[in-house]
Amino acid sequence: MELNRLLLLTSFLLHVKEGHARPMGPICDNRLIQKYIGEAKDMEKRVVRKQCPPKPSTRLGWQDRAGSSSWHLTAAALLPQQSECQALPALSCPVVLPLVDFNMRQWKNKSDEIKRREILCNLVLLVGAVTEAQGQVSQECGAGQLSQLYRHASSFLLLLQTFGWEEGPWEPGCSPRSIEQTHVTEIFLTYRQLVQGKLRFFFHNLAKDSCD
Repeated sequence: MELNRLLLLTSFLLHVKEGHARPMGPICDNRLIQKYIGEAKDMEKRVVRKQCPPKPSTRLGWQDRAGSSSWHLTAAALLPQQSECQALPALSCPVVLPLVDFNMRQWKNKSDEIKRREILCNLVLLVGAVTEAQGQVSQECGAGQLSQLYRHASSFLLLLQTFGWEEGPWEPGCSPRSIEQTHVTEIFLTYRQLVQGKLRFFFHNLAKDSCD
């Protein structure tokens, strides 16, 4: 799993088009961002859903000509078993999450640099929230999902810092819209919305001018 993350990030950073000071991998290869969206959805499902025991009365079977039942299977035997986290308790100390919803018309009117900095601000706040939550979640499954989310968000944070249209290093001096949350599930929801929303559209718009 770690090797897969490293390969993805390496592909991001090595696909640099001559004459452009930004990596082209996630822009021109839509499969990369789609992979991250799919993984974000999977992480969210694992911490949001609760496993419910199958109803014992639900059976499938067939009858012979005499009307007697020859065999039966419970529905649970035919359903795929998913490894999901148990319900996570509320955090004792709330974390601050960015509000990542946006108006599409206003978003289209922003420059690429403003979009980049806005996403960076969201990522900085999100990574900080994940770090704080990690210190409060002891359940193995939940802690593992938070670690995976931290790696993904940090990869995007590193990636976008290489995209600069302006000279000089980027410094997080912004104050994005935010909200306090005590539910761990909200962290995964925020990350999924950010990747599926602003990040996806950001890469899509850049592809129009940067890809052959």
